[in-house]
Amino acid sequence: KPSASPAFGFSSCGRNSCHHLAMKSFARVLVGAAVVGFAAGETVTPVQKVIQLLDGMLAKGKEEKHAEEIEFAKFQAWCDSTRKATTKSIEEGAAQITQLDADIAKSESDAEVLGQEIDELEGKIAQAKSEAASANALREKEHGDYMAQHQDLSESIDACEKAVSVLKSRGTDVPQSLAQVRSSPKIPAHAIEVIESFLAMNAGQEPKANAYEFQSGGVVEMLEKLTGKFKDQRFALQKAEMNAKSNYEMLLQQLTDSIHTDESRSSEKSASKAGKLSDAANFKGDLEVTEKTKAEDEKTLSDTKTSCNAKSVEFEQNQVTRAEEIKAIKNAMEILSSDAVSGNSETPLPSLAQVHAKGRALAQLRSSVQNDGDIRQKAAAYLQGRAKDLGSRYLSVMASRVTEDPFGKVKKMLKDLIVKLMEEANSEADHHAYCTSEVATNKMTREDKSSEAEKLSADTDQLTATEAQLASEITELSDAMAELQGARAEATKNRGEEKGTNIKTIADSKEAQVAVEQAIAVLREFYGKETDAPSLLQAGKTGAAATAKRSTHREPYTGMGSSSGGILGLLDVILSDFARLETETSSSEDQAQSAYEKYMNESDEDLAVKGTTVEHKASKKQQTEESLRSTQKELSLTQQELDAAMSYYDKLKADCVDNNLSYEDRVSMRKEEIQSLKEAMRILNGDDSLM
Repeated sequence: KPSASPAFGFSSCGRNSCHHLAMKSFARVLVGAAVVGFAAGETVTPVQKVIQLLDGMLAKGKEEKHAEEIEFAKFQAWCDSTRKATTKSIEEGAAQITQLDADIAKSESDAEVLGQEIDELEGKIAQAKSEAASANALREKEHGDYMAQHQDLSESIDACEKAVSVLKSRGTDVPQSLAQVRSSPKIPAHAIEVIESFLAMNAGQEPKANAYEFQSGGVVEMLEKLTGKFKDQRFALQKAEMNAKSNYEMLLQQLTDSIHTDESRSSEKSASKAGKLSDAANFKGDLEVTEKTKAEDEKTLSDTKTSCNAKSVEFEQNQVTRAEEIKAIKNAMEILSSDAVSGNSETPLPSLAQVHAKGRALAQLRSSVQNDGDIRQKAAAYLQGRAKDLGSRYLSVMASRVTEDPFGKVKKMLKDLIVKLMEEANSEADHHAYCTSEVATNKMTREDKSSEAEKLSADTDQLTATEAQLASEITELSDAMAELQGARAEATKNRGEEKGTNIKTIADSKEAQVAVEQAIAVLREFYGKETDAPSLLQAGKTGAAATAKRSTHREPYTGMGSSSGGILGLLDVILSDFARLETETSSSEDQAQSAYEKYMNESDEDLAVKGTTVEHKASKKQQTEESLRSTQKELSLTQQELDAAMSYYDKLKADCVDNNLSYEDRVSMRKEEIQSLKEAMRILNGDDSLM
């Protein structure tokens, strides 16, 4: 027998070498059987001994062939399972590598985009800080200029008002008061000339009352006009300062908000960039592990294919050799069992064994002729007893026919029955080998398909849950986007309405300011008409004649100037209120517009993020749906294969599964039947030693 391979018990010899060894073994059996038969001088002929040995070889060859088929079926199932699992692992690895490459590219791209956005934000922050510093410096300069001008105007107004009061009260400090007015930086040149002329005329003498009133009246009127003018200038200066301060505060607030917003966004994007880079690093690590695992799986698959192909070729060669060996043994047994060999071999052969056993053979021949009836009775009794013990209908039939049929016919029937039982044994051995192989293969198939169906069913449930979760998340994001779009539309509508109201308020305030200024100008123009300045200057030249003339002149009506001061003051307050309303409304409008733009920018970014998330989840949902359809299809095919395997197993059970007697019991009983028939043949041949 060729040596068995350690891998699943396969023969390690080739087809030709196995065939050669089988023929040599067969030849040794024939020679050994002949030597044993003739040397022993037994009644069993050499041919019968050879048939017995060949029968043992046939059973052993079939058993080994069957065992090799079972081992190869297990090995083939292992190959199929390993190839399938490894191929699936390679495909999953390739898909995972593709996904990881895409994830790495996306993470790095996102990180690069975030880096650019961070640089832009840092540039905007630096620019905003620079603008804020410039605004602060400009504001300090403007405020300094304002304070200086305001102080000059206030000092001029105080000097003019004090001078008017002194002039009207004819106080002794008139020159000092007028000198203070003259030294004020805001006093125009022509006013300085009038003051100096007045001081020159009254220098060193005490003017009379009428002359003083005439001379001081023009100066007082001029000073009052200057006071009103300075107040208008101071009011305009205060208004400009208030507007400048409001604009500065609004600009500074906008810059501060922009800096805080950009710094917050920069921090968020920096964290997001760090997260993206970390994700890319993790993806790269996973990619390295996946590529290494895929390479190992590919090597395993290649080695498995090589090994399985080699073992498959070796198994096929061994099976062909074993089948030819079994066929050769069967042919030899058929030839040796034919009448041409078995019938002639029963006669004594011309050999040395015949010479030694001559007397015994003649005695047996005579005894057989004389005691033929007794021998048949003994054979019939023996067969009947064995038939009863074994429950064999064949032995029972033969027992009944031994006593009825002629001696030669019974022997032929025994031979035919032995051949038939051997053929049944060979047929059942082939059927048992087929059943064993098919049942084992079917069991492996059922177990594999059941396990695969359970896994696919679990995968289907998981993919279904994932798909439902993604659909729910997409719906939530879509609802949030729709709600945000509605809020943006509402904010745009409210901003438009608010802007229209503010624009109208500002326009109305400006229009009201113009109207109030016009009213103030009209009143001041009427009540602030100057007296004839040249008369004041010429008063010193006319002498007593002019004084006498003025003393007889009656003053004309100049209007209700004394009561107009309260109205003008009230109009100044109203003008200031309209100016403040314009400034505050403009500032409120700018702040509302800034807040609106900030909200729109943030909501744009939020919508973009949500939109990207929806697209990503929709893509993932589509992939999940495709995987689910593929898994469901694979599950359906696997279930069909499992159902087919179960159906085939039901058929195998009816044909292959033992219900009463096992295969080993049937083989043992058949061997005993054959042995009993052979013993009966010996008895019929005259050898009753076994009885």
